[in-house]
Amino acid sequence: MSDDAPSNSGFAFRSQVRAGGERVLAFLTREYRHSDAATWAARLAAGEVEVRGIPARGDEVLRAGDVVVWHRPPWREAAAPLDYAVLLEDGALVAVSKPSGLPTLPGAGFLTHTLLTQVRLRYPGASPLHRLGRGTSGAVLFARTGSAGAALSRAWRENEVGKVYRALAVGEPEWDSLELQVPIGPVPHPRLGRVFAASAEGKASRSVATVRERRAGQTLLDVAIHTGRPHQIRIHLAAAGHPLVGDPLYGPGGLPRPDLPGLPGDLGYLLHAWTLHFTHPVTGQAVRVEAPPPDALRPAPER
Repeated sequence: MSDDAPSNSGFAFRSQVRAGGERVLAFLTREYRHSDAATWAARLAAGEVEVRGIPARGDEVLRAGDVVVWHRPPWREAAAPLDYAVLLEDGALVAVSKPSGLPTLPGAGFLTHTLLTQVRLRYPGASPLHRLGRGTSGAVLFARTGSAGAALSRAWRENEVGKVYRALAVGEPEWDSLELQVPIGPVPHPRLGRVFAASAEGKASRSVATVRERRAGQTLLDVAIHTGRPHQIRIHLAAAGHPLVGDPLYGPGGLPRPDLPGLPGDLGYLLHAWTLHFTHPVTGQAVRVEAPPPDALRPAPER
């Protein structure tokens, strides 16, 4: 494949209209904030957008319930590491270790350069039971059957899956272990409109951080999460005054950085999904999956 060859066969993005009265061009510009009105006008002129099965001009007035479809032509996706390690495999499930830089699911310009696509090349029909942020490495669990997926999804909802992460944070906390319960919800973001962060009006969340190793100006932590809010560890540690080393988005207080903050998928931080603990949906046995952390997230005796 040449450097400029498409990575995929294109994709149809569908958005349902909740309230009518808006014109197609205005709807697209608001719904897909990554492109301005002039870019959407060009896509409309190229016949890439349809409404009610008919190519749209852009000035049509939408009705509630309409589905706007953008047929994005094939494109060249950003580079991402596509290799992953298999940690556990049987007829019901597969657990893999995702590298940092590889998105779990399609989005933000990624379609085939995702863990989901790569895993399904080897395990057709496998469905992820959770997701990690693009910059987060480590264990991701997939179900290979509908019954296994239903049982494990129920266990996830009922907090019967144990999850421990490794994180490298700024500073040297005075505590050895700390329970974090800052609520998480949407807050303003200058580039996205809204992003999840610490919010008094947000949903309850709980993490427990334990010091693993103290370093000069940094601390290696084990973080057990008991809820699954977006970017929970990044937000909780930042709210505690110890944001992740290199985090481009979250600063003190668990909020977007006051200078122009990064995007949730930007890289630079060190966070690793280290272990998963759960009951096997078929055998009923206790399972522990461990994804070996990178050297930067290992205490000195293990490096």
